[in-house]
Amino acid sequence: MPSGFRSSTPMWLRTSSCSWEMTYNTNAQVPDSAGTATAYLCGVKANEGTVGVSAATQRAQCNTTQGNEVTSILRWAKDAGKSVGIVTTTRVNHATPSAAYAHSADRDWYSDNEMPPEALSQGCKDIAYQLMHNVRDIEVIMGGGRKYMFPKNSTDVEYEMDEKSRGTRLDGLNLIDIWKNFKPRHKHSHYVWNRTELLTLDPYTVDYLLGLFEPGDMQYELNRNNVTDPSLSEMVEVAIKILSKNPKGFFLLVEGGRIDHGHHEGKAKQALHEAVEMDWAIGKAGTMTSLEDTLTVVTADHSHVFTFGGYTPRGNSIFGLAPMVSDTDKKPFTAILYGNGPGYKVVGGERENVSMVDYAHNNYQAQSAVPLRHETHGGEDVAVFAKGPMAHLLHGVHEQNYIPHVMAYAACIGANQDHCASASSAGGPSPGPLLLLLTLLPLGILF
Repeated sequence: MPSGFRSSTPMWLRTSSCSWEMTYNTNAQVPDSAGTATAYLCGVKANEGTVGVSAATQRAQCNTTQGNEVTSILRWAKDAGKSVGIVTTTRVNHATPSAAYAHSADRDWYSDNEMPPEALSQGCKDIAYQLMHNVRDIEVIMGGGRKYMFPKNSTDVEYEMDEKSRGTRLDGLNLIDIWKNFKPRHKHSHYVWNRTELLTLDPYTVDYLLGLFEPGDMQYELNRNNVTDPSLSEMVEVAIKILSKNPKGFFLLVEGGRIDHGHHEGKAKQALHEAVEMDWAIGKAGTMTSLEDTLTVVTADHSHVFTFGGYTPRGNSIFGLAPMVSDTDKKPFTAILYGNGPGYKVVGGERENVSMVDYAHNNYQAQSAVPLRHETHGGEDVAVFAKGPMAHLLHGVHEQNYIPHVMAYAACIGANQDHCASASSAGGPSPGPLLLLLTLLPLGILF
């Protein structure tokens, strides 16, 4: 935080706040996660499907990338001498984390295997490649995405018989070896692929950590293997222990990205249990940092067409039925519903009678009004919660790309540092940590 902002800071500068952000992309009323990630990490609104580039870049058009790259708050923090980290439950080269380090005309270019020949011939690099080359000294990277790091058809260390888990890279590169080779020999670098290896480490002696716990996205929390896959809160704890050794502070991006996936699949129970785990991770981060010198921001990149209602009484299970039947078709309905998605079902020409199915099952797909294979995002504003120094700057309603500028201003990093000189002359301590935690669901459901 700005120098001098510890115990001498007025309470109104180290308080908590709540505001709202507008999530639309430059070319979309209802956004996707790539354009929104570019907004809240790079401070610039972008087109749907693009990461780390301005709106001058058109999706899937490689030749519109050069010259339109934008840098993220992770890069600003690294340039200021802070340690930086990324923790996610998705692939580490998925839309949200990739905006922290990559510049890509298409969020789906996970490895060169997913790229069209034209893009490759024009010199564009896949996102996994960029993770290892663009910002080479990211101290902590944890999530899924192992298969994008290995040559095509390489056998996965965990799922040896599963063809879908095999390596995807056409260029033959082993990006794990490249990651290891980039690290200074006098530093302690560790690559781990399971929970046991992760929790065996002494984080206070680790300088660099790469943890890839699944070939693709990590498992849902309800399905998680407690031996091979760490929880989000466990990853956050290890990350903060490693990053907090830097006296100049750190920036940590934490994403509960499988909340989003649960909603897309219409599996509200999976999504909400992911949200509970995200809550645990936020709590863990709070116990390991100080309100005096750490700005923590919790938000979502977008909402979903997800709601609950039906005048349910207090104490009713969120996964249960409303206390009445429809006054139109005389059938019961669940408290949780989607505006669209795969839960739309017609039986005998009528809406399915949900009392005849196991609506409390982990993978039950809640009823939706419109049939779609995948439920869509919502376009409404989402909440932003902040605590710590300069949290008061997040109030009212803002554009989504305002967020990283507030965090940079608070930490005296990035382009705008004119206000830092007076604080520095006061003889205060160095700026402290920045935490950006993303829940990726309509935040109102948590209350």
